[in-house]
Amino acid sequence: MMKYILLFLLLVTSGFVSFSQSPSTEYGDIDIQDYQFHITVNDDNNIIEAQAHIGVLFKSDLISFRLDLENTDETKKGMIVTKITENGKPVSFKHENNVLEIYDNSAIGNKKTYSINYHGTPKDGLVISKNKYGDRTFFGDNWPNRAHQWLPTVDHPSDKAFVEWHVTAPSHYQVVGNGSQIEETDLDNKNTLYVWKTEVPIPTKVMVIGIAKFAVQHIGETHNVPISSWVYPQNKSEGFYDYALAKSVINFFIENVGPYPYTKLANVQSKTRFGGMENASNIFYFENSVSGKRKIENLIAHEIAHQWFGNSASESDWPHVWLSEGFATYFTNLYVEKTKGEDAFKKLVNEHRKQIIDFSKTQMTPVLDFETESLMRLLNTNSYQKGGWILHMLRKKVGDNLFWKSIRKYYETYALKNASSQDLKLIFEAVTSQELDTFFSQWLEKSGHPILKTSWESDKKSITFNIEQTQAGHVTFSFPIELKVIYTDDSSEIITLMVQDKKLSESINVKSEVKDIIIDPNSWLLFEED
Repeated sequence: MMKYILLFLLLVTSGFVSFSQSPSTEYGDIDIQDYQFHITVNDDNNIIEAQAHIGVLFKSDLISFRLDLENTDETKKGMIVTKITENGKPVSFKHENNVLEIYDNSAIGNKKTYSINYHGTPKDGLVISKNKYGDRTFFGDNWPNRAHQWLPTVDHPSDKAFVEWHVTAPSHYQVVGNGSQIEETDLDNKNTLYVWKTEVPIPTKVMVIGIAKFAVQHIGETHNVPISSWVYPQNKSEGFYDYALAKSVINFFIENVGPYPYTKLANVQSKTRFGGMENASNIFYFENSVSGKRKIENLIAHEIAHQWFGNSASESDWPHVWLSEGFATYFTNLYVEKTKGEDAFKKLVNEHRKQIIDFSKTQMTPVLDFETESLMRLLNTNSYQKGGWILHMLRKKVGDNLFWKSIRKYYETYALKNASSQDLKLIFEAVTSQELDTFFSQWLEKSGHPILKTSWESDKKSITFNIEQTQAGHVTFSFPIELKVIYTDDSSEIITLMVQDKKLSESINVKSEVKDIIIDPNSWLLFEED
């Protein structure tokens, strides 16, 4: 998910949307195996008629279990459950406080499929509105835990499941969904049924459909992955031109990270509230992303990166969201490095460092933030830019070859699964044979970054370099820092110092008289100058 547009920044900073950490409090006793959603929409009102068939594997002996589903309130919006059955037999239930409690005795190891009949007007999650051309649209927009606004689910990234969409809509619409389209049937003169189905499990945060008037371009395959563009017909030529960039972008990730995890990639112009929303196999971009000037290459790279990091290898819980957003941020930078060169890459890295420093003046929280309750507020500079910078410094620490080897091993291990920051650390330690406790602890669990006051003195044979960490509190960072020593004859060399204390004074032998010293000339250290 990209947040570099004004709309997204306003949402994050204004607190326009706030969510509790988890709508449901009991996830560990059940494992959702598969969802089949039958959704009917219409043009007369915003009410959806729905039936969900949900395959539940029981991990404990239970007399009841919970799903997340928004109930109605004083606005009359929300979902109303009318009937639940299992194997054709009615099942008792209670629906209140946005939790659907289903009463049924189940033994550990049992798998049952429950059919839930419900209807209502979504408060959120399925965004029903008009696009910029005045056409009516329906777009799923579930991140972080907004799926329960219109779907009965375990609305948490740790419980992945297969999903099958059966969508009945007026025939002037087209429908895009996760996975592959397996059916399109005209039901009568007014409505069409579309069926989409995934071949692998995905988290609810990226489990969506889009219903709108689309122009669709199939731009071909790469590595046996079909790629398509779905845009509003009114800006068809511009949208097809802009979104065609996806074909070259996806190649970078397949060739450097691992096989693409899904059966297709659809890039969709939409009404998502975010700059881009990385829905599994059908990415939704904000509607003004289409300009015909290809200004969104980095946005496309960011959302495609998420197909691997966040969608397939997903964070185990919300505080680890940097494993999604930090990865997508840094792998966009790596794509830029590959396609546009070192200078463009370094420019992005330095821009992100400035953003991290600026953010620390307004909010001093660690990347692994277990205190912030609003999930939207976890989408901040820490999880994006600082998360990316942590990967950047990790790359420097272990070297390019071992960095990429570790990344590929991490993805191979956790593809279609969930991982924590500890899991990432253990993979890197196993591949590199390096101890990384200090590195991960200080950059993920501590707030802020080194603030450095430096000075130096020299004679013709040596320099004395002084460095002091002046950040507030008792936090001391441990890090290597590169110094570019420039001599009076304009020759230069790179010297690396290891800093482990609040103050360091180091005498360094030099070749001749020193004219200047540039700190961190290649932008490998996250720090601020005092």
